[in-house]
Amino acid sequence: MRILLIEDEAELARWLSRSLARHAGFVVEWADDGLVAERRLAIEEFDAVILDLGLPGMDGHTLLAKIRARDDRTPVLVLTARDSLAEKIGTLHQGADDFLPKPFVVEELEARLIALIRRSRGREHPRLTLGNLVFETAAQKFTVNGQPLQLSPREHSVLRVLIQKSGEPINKQQILDRILTDDADINLEAIEVLVHRLRKKLADTGVQIVTMRGMGYCLENAVDN
Repeated sequence: MRILLIEDEAELARWLSRSLARHAGFVVEWADDGLVAERRLAIEEFDAVILDLGLPGMDGHTLLAKIRARDDRTPVLVLTARDSLAEKIGTLHQGADDFLPKPFVVEELEARLIALIRRSRGREHPRLTLGNLVFETAAQKFTVNGQPLQLSPREHSVLRVLIQKSGEPINKQQILDRILTDDADINLEAIEVLVHRLRKKLADTGVQIVTMRGMGYCLENAVDN
């Protein structure tokens, strides 16, 4: 899941990015300025936003108002030292989906983010399901008919992106943007190879990866001929 962290404290931002990547597999993008964040949100797609209120360039309240005014429904979790009841109520009324005061425990932030993303996609349980294929978000594992699906780390990352967007097309660049990896050789051609391997591993599972011309890949239930 791809997160935009909008926070001007560099040390906190680096720690949060590492922690969320390590514990939950999030791909965290960082913006330290409200104006920069507003421009990125206008042209990029994220699964959730972590927003600090005290930002340079454009404060968090103004940024939140702007993205909601253009009907951007990306889940927003406000992370701030301003933890008064009036501040919390006002921010929630303004369009925030959740509010977590500093200091905080990263495990709670992680759980709140997963819950926000799940609710935004209409999920009621901490797992993603398509036919016989299940992704357990807490355990970060795939199963088919209850049996573990053996995947390489790269295959796992790509399939996780596809099931999060199941039923919707997603192109190679969008998949690449959401993959958490330190490998410098992961590129668009590598995504094609990984999708090819996943198609083989998903054969006879009732789930398939379909190529939608000009739009990308779509994970969907297989249609019996």
